[in-house]
Amino acid sequence: MRPPAMAGRFYPAKKDDLLANIRDCFNHPIGPGLPKRIGSDRMISAAIAPHAGYMASGMNAAHTYKRIAEDGLPDAYIVIGPDHVGVPFEAVMCDEDFMTPLGPCKIHEEIAAKLKRTIPCNCGAHRYEHSIEVQIPFLQFIDKDPKIVPIIMGDQSKSTAERLAHAIKEACKGRDVIVIASSDMSHYIPKEDAERLNTMVLRKIEEMDVDGMYSVIESKKISVCGFGPMATAIFESEPSRVEILKYSDSWDSLRYDVMSVVGYLSAVMCR
Repeated sequence: MRPPAMAGRFYPAKKDDLLANIRDCFNHPIGPGLPKRIGSDRMISAAIAPHAGYMASGMNAAHTYKRIAEDGLPDAYIVIGPDHVGVPFEAVMCDEDFMTPLGPCKIHEEIAAKLKRTIPCNCGAHRYEHSIEVQIPFLQFIDKDPKIVPIIMGDQSKSTAERLAHAIKEACKGRDVIVIASSDMSHYIPKEDAERLNTMVLRKIEEMDVDGMYSVIESKKISVCGFGPMATAIFESEPSRVEILKYSDSWDSLRYDVMSVVGYLSAVMCR
């Protein structure tokens, strides 16, 4: 069992407090409101959600999770986050259940067993990574029994994203899954610059132009931290369209330091 590393830091450590916090994220002025129903359309094949503390980005992430809930719940969620702690792997999965204040979130054992044939499995590498962990309580909020396969990308190159997408696609054959790409946008720059630069990236994501996304991030030196997971999600899901649900930043949520904001994006990719 992988214990929570960010409870009490990125989100509340007590169950009731966490549930209240998540509801507040949905009901926040820049949130989407609570899901109205659990749907059955199942058009969403991948999604993007931010991974900062809930007080900063939770209300943005709520847009993604409301849309997933109202579209319908899959067999499993493949949650891909960028490395923040220095793992010595191109990509590394974990096959242990994730504990949160809401209880254990189980691994989808069948998919995990297949994926282990091509992706290293090292749960120690996941011990302190927050980019995956912060997605789990939101999944538990909308889905009574979510099954996950968590993957950290240590190398976010396009070639690694392509290889990882192929491995996920092979492991998930016959299963209905949603790939969740965990990413924040630009970091610690003035709000006006963040909106201008992040809009360039959003445009490429909306166009499903992975090469263009990499090009603008590299040429403009935009500090997007999860471009590899986002590329993997596009490659794996091969969407017909991408819906940008919400762009916001830390000034919008915290009203703290308009000259040094972090950008947040919620989006879904549809079949």
